[in-house]
Amino acid sequence: MFTSVLMIEQPLTTVDVDFVTTLHGDDSVSFVVLMQPRGDQDRLLRAIDDVALGELPEAIREGDVPEGEDARGPAELALEHSMEALRRKGANVIGQIVEDHPLDKLKSVVEETGADEVIVLTAPHFVEEFFHRDWASRARHKVGVPVLKLFAHNE
Repeated sequence: MFTSVLMIEQPLTTVDVDFVTTLHGDDSVSFVVLMQPRGDQDRLLRAIDDVALGELPEAIREGDVPEGEDARGPAELALEHSMEALRRKGANVIGQIVEDHPLDKLKSVVEETGADEVIVLTAPHFVEEFFHRDWASRARHKVGVPVLKLFAHNE
């Protein structure tokens, strides 16, 4: 069985689930889903990303979205939704909320599970990606397995 660690920051859409569950053809795949709640330290970067994508109303509403401790509840719901969607596609799935040091947690999960790859599935983060400070770029130097960067879809 192929094991993928899937790092997400929002609930998986139907398109995302279809894509990640078919990446390896007919091989059976298990997923370890790591969900990170939104942190308030990233608010400015998210607003810049929204502007770069031409989503001005989203940039204005950045202050209205729960962050920090208030984001844990929505993150738990997003994780459960995502895990259930993967299970409906026949995947074996476990998951957890990651709050502190996500890359350290990612490395330990890869080691503990013997994962074959990491899939980072997030919205575009232009500023972080430009400076190679996004999760995928940083994970490539830390985890010792291939890291695939995918952009999440909106429904």
